[in-house]
Amino acid sequence: MSSFQRDQVRAFSFVRRDIDLASGQIALVYAFDDGEELVETITIPGAPFTLSALHTAALDKALTLLHLIAGVSYYKAAVPGEIRVEYTQLDEATAALLESIYLQGLGEFAYRNGLDLRTRIRFPRGGERLPAAPALGLRQQALVAIGGGKDSLVSIETLRRAGVAQTVTWIGNSQLIRACAEHTGLATLNIDRQLAPALFEMNRQGAWNGHIPVTAINSAIMAVAALLVDADQVVFSNERSASYGSLIEGTGEVNHQWSKGWDFERRFGEYLQQHVAADLHYYSLLRPLSELAVARQFAKSSHYDAHFSSCNRNFHILGERPTARWCGVCPKCHFVFLALAPFMSKPRLTGIFGRNLLDAESEVAGFDALMEYHDHKPFECVGEARESRAAMAQLAARPEWREDHIVRRFAREIAPQLPGVEISLDALLRPDGEHRIPARLWERIRADFAA
Repeated sequence: MSSFQRDQVRAFSFVRRDIDLASGQIALVYAFDDGEELVETITIPGAPFTLSALHTAALDKALTLLHLIAGVSYYKAAVPGEIRVEYTQLDEATAALLESIYLQGLGEFAYRNGLDLRTRIRFPRGGERLPAAPALGLRQQALVAIGGGKDSLVSIETLRRAGVAQTVTWIGNSQLIRACAEHTGLATLNIDRQLAPALFEMNRQGAWNGHIPVTAINSAIMAVAALLVDADQVVFSNERSASYGSLIEGTGEVNHQWSKGWDFERRFGEYLQQHVAADLHYYSLLRPLSELAVARQFAKSSHYDAHFSSCNRNFHILGERPTARWCGVCPKCHFVFLALAPFMSKPRLTGIFGRNLLDAESEVAGFDALMEYHDHKPFECVGEARESRAAMAQLAARPEWREDHIVRRFAREIAPQLPGVEISLDALLRPDGEHRIPARLWERIRADFAA
């Protein structure tokens, strides 16, 4: 590609999006200024696809939404002040949704790069208000996103017990996720996504880079897939803790996992039902739960002990890294170990991780950050500080854990500084808060989550 000079870029264009129903391949095309086209491809297995006229109209809207959301991967390279959509005019509701996704979803990216995006992100509008979407008569089937960690496995097993037909779905070529998905014994759907190759060259030439709202992109991909394979539910496994970010002094709240939070779920789910298909349900099955409540559910079965991993060092945009399933030093490893400890035997948990992370003096700073003790919550998908403090307080009262270095330090140095601070585990285990789980399903699983 030609030389990329991010500070000279004036506009970002959504050029076109196409789908070949014979092959299931989607092309998403973008460009900076009037330069070289950036072409991303996504392939949905199961082609050829034959759709009714109603399905085709819904698919057209879902493809546009996917194109516009997935563009965040490319827009961030230069964050220009002009955004163009070349093939359609956006109505107010669509433009407002996109501005929220880009501004909030790029919050960490903006903070780390010292950028103020509030004056840059403005989607053009002027199109007529979209009509209410009809019901398509979609088949009762759930596409359940799996990431290889404990959360999605809790959702899968909860839906299994509730008798919900499901297809375990993931995006990308992770062999770890594939092995975990196959271990469920359920039908699977592996969607291929190939980023435009030129993006990596832009990064080498100094493009802005950083965290993006990948869950928003994956949600839009799975919504398109649901229409193609005739499924009426897209299910994620984001708990209520995901709605809370890191409190940065002088900046405010920055949420690494905003697109896993309730605000995104509500906006995106409502948009799909109002403007794409009235019977396409998007929700997180774990939304009423804290991270600790999810950990308790996972600990009830050892079926996935040798298969799951929440360690982000296992995943990388250019492919999996050849590591063990748990690195033991990242915030995700720290938090998952701590969250599971109150609900698992010590030999079982240390067997999963290969060592006792709570007895490693080298990991003190990592656990301090989880509790927001002299540091802010890490920019990772981890639970709230109050959950980490409650879990640590539980362990400090248990003979098998209280002599471990980090637990002993908590009891000696940190707990005395928390008078009046809520560290009750029981309060955090109760289902609570807003959610989009279909009412009939919620009635079937509520007791399961409360037990």
